[in-house]
Amino acid sequence: MNYTAEELLENFNQFINKIETNIKGERAKQLIQLHMDHQERIMLMPASGNINYHNCFIGGYVDHVIRVVDCAIRTHEVWKDMGATINYTVEELVFAAICHDLGKIGTEQAEQYVHNPSDWHRKNQGKLYTNNPVNCFMTVPDRSLKLLADRGITVTENEWFGIKLHDGLYEEANRPYYINYNQDSSLRTNLPYVLHQADLMASRIEKNKSEINTEDITNVSKPTSSKKTQATATDKDIESLKNVFDSLFNND
Repeated sequence: MNYTAEELLENFNQFINKIETNIKGERAKQLIQLHMDHQERIMLMPASGNINYHNCFIGGYVDHVIRVVDCAIRTHEVWKDMGATINYTVEELVFAAICHDLGKIGTEQAEQYVHNPSDWHRKNQGKLYTNNPVNCFMTVPDRSLKLLADRGITVTENEWFGIKLHDGLYEEANRPYYINYNQDSSLRTNLPYVLHQADLMASRIEKNKSEINTEDITNVSKPTSSKKTQATATDKDIESLKNVFDSLFNND
């Protein structure tokens, strides 16, 4: 996916609109301010650092979160129509969807995804980005919750579980929440299940889209021409986009 600077800005505005439309009160303003403070970083960042995963391209993060929000609302309707217990609000679901991957933006001081300096890893393994060594290790859900807490943005218990557990059983640390043999220890909200399904759906759709333009999807261990093109184009693209952003945001 190759977004223009104008398209990246349009996607970001659509993302902000998701907050304005679905989140109420003071925390909506706080959440918008958090994203506006890191607008350029968030507009340019990918949703993952490896082209073998989902949305590893400039603007991939915003594209992914918008899709997760839309998938979450639709998944919620399916659960509701099928007679599931809806023990959360739609606002809680959307808030958790908006913030589920917030930790991927890094810290207030430094971005999390930086370009991989290893040309070999970029070309042979598709690892276009690597974690910023300036930032200490922290899981994405934990960093998401920390960023919200540091800003004083309130999170309900349902939202906390949704953000914390959105990776489902793909994350080993989530097992005690999802697998237990005591009714008192089982999850008391269906929000994490709905959000996990929405995130999985969005990620899979994004993966399918990326495979459409891949010449050889049967042997991901070998560098294909499509991987080489994406790996070499990223640095040039991001530099040119930043130049456009400078002109867009520094008109005064």
